[in-house]
Amino acid sequence: MKRASAAIAFQPIAADATDAPLYRLVKSALLRAIESGQYPAGAALPSETELAAALGVSIGTLRHATDDLVAEHILVRRQGRGTFVAVHNTDRFMFQFFHVERSDGLRHRPQVELLAFERIRMEEEPAQALGLKTGEPAIQIDNRLLLQGKAVIHDRLTLPALLFKGLTEKRFRERKSTIYHLYQTEFGITVTRAREHARAAIADRGIVRLLGVAPGAPVMVVRRTALTFGDKPVEYRVSTIDTAQHEYVHLLSRPA
Repeated sequence: MKRASAAIAFQPIAADATDAPLYRLVKSALLRAIESGQYPAGAALPSETELAAALGVSIGTLRHATDDLVAEHILVRRQGRGTFVAVHNTDRFMFQFFHVERSDGLRHRPQVELLAFERIRMEEEPAQALGLKTGEPAIQIDNRLLLQGKAVIHDRLTLPALLFKGLTEKRFRERKSTIYHLYQTEFGITVTRAREHARAAIADRGIVRLLGVAPGAPVMVVRRTALTFGDKPVEYRVSTIDTAQHEYVHLLSRPA
């Protein structure tokens, strides 16, 4: 892939009034260039020498900023090839966003069954999570996820219709990769991270039917708000998980 000239997207950085560390200003400049589409998913960044010169910083400062973005899965380094804007794919989905595995540690990519695709008016809970008003137009999608051939998870997604203009059931059903890959490649929306709340619950009639659990069986409910650049919410998802043979496993880490 041909590398773009650093001069197209970047100007020398001047220290701002907040006295923020220089590497954070570099990081913000890189994020703006990615978010604006000047460097879309899969695009190669200019070389470190070019970038550092265009931004007016040392290569060490630039690397500090790109190290952060690699750790956050915004950028990816490829040995001998350079640094690229990360693309959502199955591996990234399984590592960063999918946390359910069998109790013995077996982890597989889920088989996804589309149950419903509807245009609705947004209800209070998703509206609040997405920072919108109740009644705004939305797309609601119901999926059932099978692991090792068994229905384990029911997902209900709520999307702001204005962010996903042109999304149809056919387009959603025929996506080539993950849902987040669809958002990124066809709508220019990159999910960078998610905020989740989990609690125990009792299976209601709908979950009994969809997941084949016993009435009143314990389940886990995870409410996820997917965020793009600037922590802007773009998707609200409620996942109900049958935990009889599966667990929710999340690797926690923090900067050293």
